[in-house]
Amino acid sequence: MYQLEQFVQQSRQLAPGIFVAIITGLAALFLSEHYGAPAMLFALLLGIAMSFLYQDTQCKAGIEFTTCHVLRIGVALLGLRIAFDDVISLGWQTALLLIIAVASTIVFGIFLAKVFRLSSRFGALTGGSVAICGASAAMAISAVLPKDENRERDTLLTVIGVTSLSTIAMVAYPIIATYLGLDETQTSIFLGGTIHDVAQVVGAGYSVSEQTGDLATLTKLVRVAFLMPVVLCFLLVLKANKSNAVQNGKTPGLPGFLVAFIVLMLINSLVSIPEAITSTATEISRFALVVAIAAIGMKSNLGQLTKVGIKPIILMVAETAWIAVIILGWLIYF
Repeated sequence: MYQLEQFVQQSRQLAPGIFVAIITGLAALFLSEHYGAPAMLFALLLGIAMSFLYQDTQCKAGIEFTTCHVLRIGVALLGLRIAFDDVISLGWQTALLLIIAVASTIVFGIFLAKVFRLSSRFGALTGGSVAICGASAAMAISAVLPKDENRERDTLLTVIGVTSLSTIAMVAYPIIATYLGLDETQTSIFLGGTIHDVAQVVGAGYSVSEQTGDLATLTKLVRVAFLMPVVLCFLLVLKANKSNAVQNGKTPGLPGFLVAFIVLMLINSLVSIPEAITSTATEISRFALVVAIAAIGMKSNLGQLTKVGIKPIILMVAETAWIAVIILGWLIYF
C-alpha cells in the first residue's frame, strides 16, 4: 500500500513536465509535417522557447525524467530497425567503407577538438553524431558520457549543429552527386553514408529516384547499427581512464538501454517480426526522441551557448566534410 502511494505521489510530481514535453513534441511533429523541416529541429527550438518552464516550477522533475528515461526508450527501440541481413545485403566492400568512414570521422573529431582546444569528449560527441545518425547518436553518446556542467550545453549544441547540417546536405548532396556523374548505386551509398539523420537521407534519396531512396535508406540503417558498438567503445575507454570516468566514485556500467538495443537487434535479426510491429516501434522511437529533444531544449541555457564561440561550428562542418570526402573518394577511385 505504501509503495502504491509512493508511486502515485511520484507520478503526480513527474506528470506536469512529461505532459509539457509531449505537447511540445506533438507540436514539433505537426510543424514538421506541414512545413517540411526536421521534427527534431522544431522540437529543439520549441523547447528552447519554453525553457522558462524548467526554472523552479513543478515541471522541472518531469522534464528531467523525460531527458533521461524517455530518451533511452527511444534509443533502445532503434534496435528493431536493424538486422544483420542489412549489412550482408550491402556487401563487404560497402560495409568496410562505412566502418572506415565512421571510425575515421570520430577520430578526426577528437583530434580536431584538441587542435581547437575543445574537450575530447565534445569531439567524440560531435564526431559520433556526424558519423552515425545525427541527433539520435548525440543523445545516446551523451547519455553515457560523464556528467559535468557542460554536458547539457554540448548536447544541445551538437543536436542543433548536426540537424542543420543534415538539412543542408539533404538539398546539396543530390546536386553534388549529379555534378560528379555518380551512378544510381554510387549516389545511394553517398547519400546514405554521409547525411546525418535518417529522415534527411530518405528525403534526399527519394528525391533522386525510388531505387536510390531504397538503397540510401538501407545504407543509412547500417550506419545506425554502428551506434551501439561505438557507445560500447566509449564506455570501455571511460573505464580504462578512471580519471575521466569517475561519477560519484563509480565507473560507468553497461546502460540498460544499450542492452535493450542489442537484444532487440538480435531478435530482429533472428526472428521474422511482422511489419506492423516494427513500424509501430519505429514511430514510438521517433516520437520518444522528439519529446526528449524538446525536454533538452527546455533545460537549455542560451547564455551558455553564446559563450562557446565559432570553433564548435567549424568542428562540425569539418567533420561533415571529412566523411563526405572519405565516401566520395572511395566511390570515385575504387
